[in-house]
Amino acid sequence: MRPFAAVALALAAVAVAQERARPGRPNVILLMTDDQGYGDLGCHGNPVIRTPNLDRLAGESVRFTDFHVAPMCTPTRGQLMSGVDALRNGAMNVSSGRALLRRECRTLPELLRAGGYATGIFGKWHLGDNYPFRPQDRGFDTTLCFLSSFINAVPNPWDNDYFDDIYWRDGRPEQFEGYTTDVFFREAIEWIEARAAAGEPFFCYLPTAAPHAPLFVPERYRLAAAARLAAEMPGLDLPPRQRESLARFLGMIENVDDNIGRLERVLRERGLRDDTIFVFLTDNGSTMGPRYYNAGMRGGKVTLWEGGHRVPLFVRWPNGGLGAPRDVAALTEVQDVLPTLLELCAVEPPGDLAIDGTSLAPLLRGDAATFPDRTLVVHYSRMPFDVKRRAATGPSIPTRDGAAVMWRHWRMLEDEALYDLEVDPAQQHDVAAQHPEVAERMRRQLYEWWESVAPRLNEPSRVVIGSEFENPSRLTACEWFDVFVDQQRQVRVADPKFGAWQLEVAGAGDYEIELRRWPRDVDLPIGQGMPATAVTDGTFVAGRSLPVAGARLRVGAHEATVDVAADAVAATFRVHLEAGPVELQTWFLDGDGAELTGAYYVYVTRR
Repeated sequence: MRPFAAVALALAAVAVAQERARPGRPNVILLMTDDQGYGDLGCHGNPVIRTPNLDRLAGESVRFTDFHVAPMCTPTRGQLMSGVDALRNGAMNVSSGRALLRRECRTLPELLRAGGYATGIFGKWHLGDNYPFRPQDRGFDTTLCFLSSFINAVPNPWDNDYFDDIYWRDGRPEQFEGYTTDVFFREAIEWIEARAAAGEPFFCYLPTAAPHAPLFVPERYRLAAAARLAAEMPGLDLPPRQRESLARFLGMIENVDDNIGRLERVLRERGLRDDTIFVFLTDNGSTMGPRYYNAGMRGGKVTLWEGGHRVPLFVRWPNGGLGAPRDVAALTEVQDVLPTLLELCAVEPPGDLAIDGTSLAPLLRGDAATFPDRTLVVHYSRMPFDVKRRAATGPSIPTRDGAAVMWRHWRMLEDEALYDLEVDPAQQHDVAAQHPEVAERMRRQLYEWWESVAPRLNEPSRVVIGSEFENPSRLTACEWFDVFVDQQRQVRVADPKFGAWQLEVAGAGDYEIELRRWPRDVDLPIGQGMPATAVTDGTFVAGRSLPVAGARLRVGAHEATVDVAADAVAATFRVHLEAGPVELQTWFLDGDGAELTGAYYVYVTRR
């Protein structure tokens, strides 16, 4: 390291240490569950679930009753971390190369860290698995997380099943004992206690895996929820398998609630509760709510109906001068959380910070008169489930009419239907013909917003290969642009898809590119299948064999094919690459040269 760089780093470290030592700074805990909807809480009238700790938190909080996220997880997470609309920040889908938060977006942990906060994540990131998109690249001092959309997703260690799993601690795999939610809360609590002992204000981001599928949960939670479901909703008309899935879903939430109780006890015992801003929200509408209880709303996850994106937001800060716990009915959105926390924590944002969110601090402090009358847009990239190869059009490529526009109590869906929630909260009656002036106003707002996001909609965010910060790079099919391969199940069944990675080469040089069907931790021959695997609370499907005899690589202008022996675990290519953007695509071939599938895992090493 150059001497002046070492001095600069030392001075920066001193500045951060001095900033963190400033008295009276609130801590922040941001808890977000996965696939839990507005109706999946006891305090919102749910007749069967038991969430006493969440209900107590709600009773002590300012509760935003018209708060909205995206209808799927990555867009919500990107908006939460950046304060920028999903179609503008690039993180608009759960995979398919569109789950990467643009590099120029400054993040909440980055901004809080610059303001003197220790920052830690414990759980799901889902905004990029490779450099420069990992949580450690985006402002977190401490990272304990799993990759992509859920614990058994393609980039995660093989056959993680929510019990005794391997997660990534500060970028390195480590095995943990216990159920997923218990592990992340336990580790977060230990980190919080250490920060408190050191006198450091902290930002703890706790995005759980639960209750996202697969619905694996400790048996006692499943059995208790199943018994209560039978007792409280005996007339619920669900097939047996769906009824069991619902019991598992409820049990996963109740386990989260128990862990919130443990966290709350630690905050009280350590004297942290009153000076900690505790924020709770969920990442999209419920996956199960429409089947049993949806708080009077229509729709669930991945829909534009109110049940797809209206979720709880609770904010508690006893010493923050927020007044009595109460409901706030203002129209608000997840992009608002970043500026809100910056203002509450007295962290001055950079002068050039460009965000779409509006601080909710005035509402929290009882000043509703200054809060603007807003029109908001919910939009995201859809899942290209059946797409084999990228095309000029497809579900993942957003269009203007794929939005929900929100203004006061009005909702316009897909540039067509208009709903008045004041008289029709279940969105059963399209009233566009009766209120053409409202429809036209909202349409103008949509078109203006669309023009602001459209120019970069299909500009990919590029994983960097050959960098000193990640070499080798392990690429997975989750980043195939506009082609969906996200689940280890798809690798097991050899889903025949052919996607390409959009990459940036950090520096010119010689690169080794290793194509695999299975990840290195499995180390099976490319063509070999595997039996069904029984895990703690379920079974993973069998993996089928493939008649692989060759492999082809195309990277930039370079294209080559090699033979693949029956016992080969990988096909390796060596190429020279120049610095800059490049597309990489792979194929496994049968003996006649026919394409079987792309390589789901590719390891790239700069030599």
